[in-house]
Amino acid sequence: MTPAHQAAEQAARTAYGRLVARLAARTRDIAGAEDALAEAFGAALRHWPQRGVPASPEAWLLTVARNAQRNAGRHRRVREAAVSELERRQAELAESGADWPDERLKLLFVCAHPAIDPGIRTPLMLQVVLGLDAARIASALLIAPAAMGQRLVRAKAKIRDAGLRFELPEREEMPDRLGAVLEAVYAAYGTGWDGGGRPGLAEEAIALGRLLVEALPGEPEAKGLLALMLHCEARRDARRDAAGRFVPLARQDPALWSPEMMAEAELLLVEGARAGRFGRFLCEAAIQSVHAQRAATGRTDQAALRLLYDLLSQQAPSLGVLTARAAALLEAGDIAAAEAALDALPAERVAAYQPYWVTRAALLRRQGRGAEEAAARQRAIGLTEDPAIRDFLRDC
Repeated sequence: MTPAHQAAEQAARTAYGRLVARLAARTRDIAGAEDALAEAFGAALRHWPQRGVPASPEAWLLTVARNAQRNAGRHRRVREAAVSELERRQAELAESGADWPDERLKLLFVCAHPAIDPGIRTPLMLQVVLGLDAARIASALLIAPAAMGQRLVRAKAKIRDAGLRFELPEREEMPDRLGAVLEAVYAAYGTGWDGGGRPGLAEEAIALGRLLVEALPGEPEAKGLLALMLHCEARRDARRDAAGRFVPLARQDPALWSPEMMAEAELLLVEGARAGRFGRFLCEAAIQSVHAQRAATGRTDQAALRLLYDLLSQQAPSLGVLTARAAALLEAGDIAAAEAALDALPAERVAAYQPYWVTRAALLRRQGRGAEEAAARQRAIGLTEDPAIRDFLRDC
């Protein structure tokens, strides 16, 4: 790969979402912004090998993309109206001293517009703002890649054709949009934390979480999300040993966990709980807090985990949550309840869900059903992308 191609690839990985956000801020046309940016990357691959990589590739790409937007002339009147309205809105925010801290957050909230199908809001944010491709989004959300790609195309066309206003919702509208934004930031963090997506994605998600807490200090779920991500991030260095082998949470050395991140997460959790609204992300953060207590006590409170997972499964009964609850029941020693929880999950939904087969294999081992355990473990290995985790599953 030539230096020019390397520079273009690096820009795509680190600046894609930011560039789309800046381009869409002018045009209100997300699909058009992506088209213009694609033209800019194409121009970079044509010109940089001959003329050299510019001092600021991101600025170069932004300039070329903006030129492409102007030349295309798509929806000129809509664009001019959007710029005028956005400038007016920004002026009002500046006068009130409540300026929005980041263009990406604006675009996240646009993607959560009530005119957009709720089921596509989070995927739309992940692609347009955070730069994940349809296949990665589909994997994260357990949806067929082809179906996800079609839904994203339709959603962006609807934004363009409906001329949705590129502005922040009013304060009373914010709670209705916040949930989808939090879901997208958390999905981005989970993808980056697990080694998927582009480099720096987990760090970017945490940064967005901080901005959400700063912009919405009265929203406990924003604090819960940031606390959840910080508790997980605190254990990053303990997830692999010196040889690069995967280390599951129960076997990690708490001395390798970041006390600073855990302390910050605990403070956020306490502050969020004071609101008296214990939602999904505060509950997930509380679960991670229970695990973090092992650094001080040397043990994990399995009864507390079971209680919290019961609560979480009522609030957010997703496949991931219900599988994690079954694993918690198994760790607590309630084999019958764990088996019932796994058996209750629809067979068609768990067929390609790796955590289910890991948990099922652990249950079968506890029951002494060796042949079935080996088959379930092999199924889990086949669904695992990370080589280190595959090796761990083979050896455990």
